[in-house]
Amino acid sequence: MLLLSLLLPVLGAGSVKKDPGYDLQVQESVSVQNGLCVFVPCTLSYPGDGWTDSTPAYGYWFKEKANSKTAAPVATNNPNRDVQTWTRGRFQLLGNPQNQSCSLVIRDAQRRDAGKYFFRVERGTQVKYNFRNTFSLKVTALTQKPDVYIPETLEPRRPVTVICVFNWTFEECPAPSFSWTGPALSSRRPTTSHLRLTPRLKDHNTNLTCQVTFSGRDMGPRKTVRLSVAPLLGNKASLPEKGQFLRLLCAADSQPPATLSWVLGDRVLSWSHPWDPRPLGLELPGVRAEDSGRYTCLAENRLGSQNRSLELSVQYPPENLTVLVDQGLETLGNDTSLLVLEGQSLRLVCVTLSNPPALLSWARGSQTLSPSQPSDPGVLELPRVQMEHEGEFTCQAQHPLGSRHVSLSLSVHWKPEPGGRFALGAVVGAGVAALLSLCCCLAFLR
Repeated sequence: MLLLSLLLPVLGAGSVKKDPGYDLQVQESVSVQNGLCVFVPCTLSYPGDGWTDSTPAYGYWFKEKANSKTAAPVATNNPNRDVQTWTRGRFQLLGNPQNQSCSLVIRDAQRRDAGKYFFRVERGTQVKYNFRNTFSLKVTALTQKPDVYIPETLEPRRPVTVICVFNWTFEECPAPSFSWTGPALSSRRPTTSHLRLTPRLKDHNTNLTCQVTFSGRDMGPRKTVRLSVAPLLGNKASLPEKGQFLRLLCAADSQPPATLSWVLGDRVLSWSHPWDPRPLGLELPGVRAEDSGRYTCLAENRLGSQNRSLELSVQYPPENLTVLVDQGLETLGNDTSLLVLEGQSLRLVCVTLSNPPALLSWARGSQTLSPSQPSDPGVLELPRVQMEHEGEFTCQAQHPLGSRHVSLSLSVHWKPEPGGRFALGAVVGAGVAALLSLCCCLAFLR
């Protein structure tokens, strides 16, 4: 499968023409992602002096600033000329300069390949010419990934074909190698783009990865998908997570063919026709808590009937975690301040919705508190609030699918003693009496 890719954007075509009779046509700018392959089409022309049709023509690609007489080229068709060690096996002059072609292929592109390149042609005694600054190569980060095509929902023990596709454009570039990994596979690692997979129920929610490699590299772009395997109907409990896609299947062997139907409580959810031999599926695109219940598949024909049931219990993490103050059942949210008089009794109740039930606990600061009622750890009782109880109290709801907490700040106020209030009144009364005596004295002196 070969799909179109944009690995080689044409940012502009350039013609470098220095001397009469010499001309080269190549893209001015070429871009390739790190580790991938790119084909650079190139044509040239040169004078017909000093050579015949049987005279071989040699072409050389050099990186800019290289001395074409002494430096090793990155690619050449001259068997007597060595190439750069860092480009050996990756850069190849595919075109034949004898036929006016200077096309270049670059495999397994690397960061150090980025830069400008020029071409040199040699033929006979007269044609020895360098085309300077012919094209610029840009090597970008590898962002392209393979695509994995797989049925949205798999059925246990029913084989399917999974396809991994990686887009490459140029026939001159080598085809990639594929490898698969994942718990759903056997010990043998398939190395083709097509994978024949027979899923099992235990493979539900496991990963399947396709990796693409080039030129014998160990690492390459990869794509991972999550398998969704629909459970077959049985007399067991199913525990899907809230929001998960779920598909229930029911099949029956009978003659004449049976009519199948799915029933929840007293509601018929779906049914089949006797002439349809396929299993009857019931799809729940995003299960909710209210979808929990006993699902029954009923198979009926004129000779009798049978049924199988499945108990569905939808799991979900803690929701609506709140704290109730027992006096009047006042609801407290997160980061709430609670004012309590010293000596008053206080009872806090932590409640939440989850399946399975969350494990509730209370803590004061970093210290976990012993539950007031071991059978109900969400209850915290302070029979007589003291000043040392001031601080932050936190209710923690722990759950396999995710934990939550709610905190409140307890502030304790003290109530003045009656004796202290009377003493203050006496002092104030004495002050008033002294003031009255002073006024009387002043009046007498007048």
